[in-house]
Amino acid sequence: MKLIFVIYRKELIRIDMNMLKSSSKAAFTMIFLASLLHVLNASAQIFQPSKVDHALEIIKYYYVDTVNDKKLMEEAVRSVIKELDPHSVYIPLEELREMNEPLVGKFEGIGIQFNIHEDTIMVTATIPGGPSEKLGIKAGDRIVNINDTNVAGVKITNNDVLKKLRGDKGTKVRVDIFRKGSAKLLTYVITRDQIPLFSVDASYMVEPGIGYIKISRFADATVDEFRKALASLKSQGMESLVLDLQGNGGGYLNRAVELSDEFLTAGKKIVFTRGRSNPDEDFMSSNQGGWEKGKLAILIDQYSASASEIVSGAVQDWDRGLIIGRRSFGKGLVQKPFQLPDGSLIRLTVAHYYTPSGRNIQRHYELGKEDEYAKDFSERSARGEWFHEDSIQYSDTTKYFTNAKRVVRGGGGIMPDIFVPIDTSLYSDYYSNLLRSGVMNEFPLTYVDNNRNELKSSYGNVEAFKNAFVIDDKIMNDFLNVAEKMGAKMDSAGYQISEPFIKLQLKALIARNLWDTNAFYVIINDNNMPLRKAVDAIRGKTFEKMKLAGN
Repeated sequence: MKLIFVIYRKELIRIDMNMLKSSSKAAFTMIFLASLLHVLNASAQIFQPSKVDHALEIIKYYYVDTVNDKKLMEEAVRSVIKELDPHSVYIPLEELREMNEPLVGKFEGIGIQFNIHEDTIMVTATIPGGPSEKLGIKAGDRIVNINDTNVAGVKITNNDVLKKLRGDKGTKVRVDIFRKGSAKLLTYVITRDQIPLFSVDASYMVEPGIGYIKISRFADATVDEFRKALASLKSQGMESLVLDLQGNGGGYLNRAVELSDEFLTAGKKIVFTRGRSNPDEDFMSSNQGGWEKGKLAILIDQYSASASEIVSGAVQDWDRGLIIGRRSFGKGLVQKPFQLPDGSLIRLTVAHYYTPSGRNIQRHYELGKEDEYAKDFSERSARGEWFHEDSIQYSDTTKYFTNAKRVVRGGGGIMPDIFVPIDTSLYSDYYSNLLRSGVMNEFPLTYVDNNRNELKSSYGNVEAFKNAFVIDDKIMNDFLNVAEKMGAKMDSAGYQISEPFIKLQLKALIARNLWDTNAFYVIINDNNMPLRKAVDAIRGKTFEKMKLAGN
């Protein structure tokens, strides 16, 4: 039996050829050909090249000069994406790996932190557990050769160093190192490995009973890092927690949900999403939280965005903790990655997200008006929003209510429960010139390099360093002389204004070069005004007055 299926007048017809007479077969042939033409015509309509394809082909064959086809296509895709919202983005293949590293939470390399110091690659720290630390490479070592190529005194850049030292796991790189006290260069053959990128920058006890955790982004390992830090602080007697999300631009939505779950009891809505083509989705808390009881304060500022706002919004809406600082950035859009045939990627906005009370905290934007969107953020500063709470303007005037019936706002970020303005009392043009000259980075490197052994023997840990080390007149005079040579001309009036903060920052940077980033925050947080407010609120009656959980 021979069966054939054809489309005739948009109907699918089943035909048994053995049952047809010759005349019928002729009629069938005509129907079959007509059906085939119909299908081919429909396919042609479906797969016909777009106007952009036609334009590119015309340019390719008829334009007066040779053109770069790939570059033209890249620009065409960029232009299309640019007409959408400010957070949809096109990522070329060659940029994809570098852009994903902070969120994936690891890269492949030799495991060092470095600075270009006096035109030489100087190791400032080794990554714990990384291949360089295992081989005995130390802070203060200078890399002179990489794979027999001289890299000292040749104006090498940070990007050049990354290209030479990073590589696939399992591959090897040879480095020759100069170490103070050694008569000859030390040669190491380092096998590259996966190196973690940490998103918890600091965790320590601010005061007895009060712990502090600083998170810089929401990456793959963020919640695991947080839980480890939380367990350590609990073991030190933590009764209240300050979570610092200042400057945290966000990251993965699921990690924000998981972190929020650490603070909320089971069955509470953390966030929900809605999109035209994406099904509505509610994200709920479980019974797995590690800090469901005890006072909680979250620090935010104008650069806290996306995932940071999900956590802050959920905690605020459920009256679980105190939000302190300045109004957050206002990004309430969810992006999903879509891979293109050449391996490049589009991160496309597919949904809005809403806090448990129903707030969409996305600030106003118009499609294709990315410049206006950026301008809106700068205008917030121009209106004095960073300094005065009453200068804040919301695009959504709707009132939303927390679980305890407190009024909160949407349409432009999370508004803190306690507003803390930027403190500019210690800033001056002279301080800005010091930053631009690079001396604030260069001097601490040199100072630690020249005094590392003495500092380590004098101060056994960060706490001892914080309590006893002083930026004395000799250190300060040496610093100011180097600053002058590096182009930061002395300004006595500006120096008088900024002297306390310059000394504090130098001390913090010296601590970082001696130990790690955690040590930096232990010192510099003496000038963290929102943190001070959080400590005062925890020690006082603020939680009780606002009827917040954990009091």
